[in-house]
Amino acid sequence: MTGFLIKLVVCPIIVILAYLIFPNVDYANLWQAIVVGLVLAIGAHLMELFLLKETTMALSTIMDFVAAVIIVYVVSAFFPTAEVTFFGAILTAVLLTLTEIPQHSYLIKSGKTRKSPA
Repeated sequence: MTGFLIKLVVCPIIVILAYLIFPNVDYANLWQAIVVGLVLAIGAHLMELFLLKETTMALSTIMDFVAAVIIVYVVSAFFPTAEVTFFGAILTAVLLTLTEIPQHSYLIKSGKTRKSPA
């Protein structure tokens, strides 16, 4: 749950930051960037639940990057006034991935990724 709460804050902030610094990430309204960030937070959290373990940190981080590119590009396309190029989605995903690395390390070191036997 801690990871999800962190993502609910961090992901929208990163998408807003990408919107502010990258010319190929353009949202007509701030709420559009926030919605994309919230969808990213939900997707990243679900991926952590299924993938993140001590032995899969690299794989989980790579998959987070790939999913972030797809989510940013596809979800942004639902807003007729938003313009996000594929390269803009990649740049946004790079920023998101840079925040995922310390989050994954924290979750693994704190033992919050241990799965209980079913």
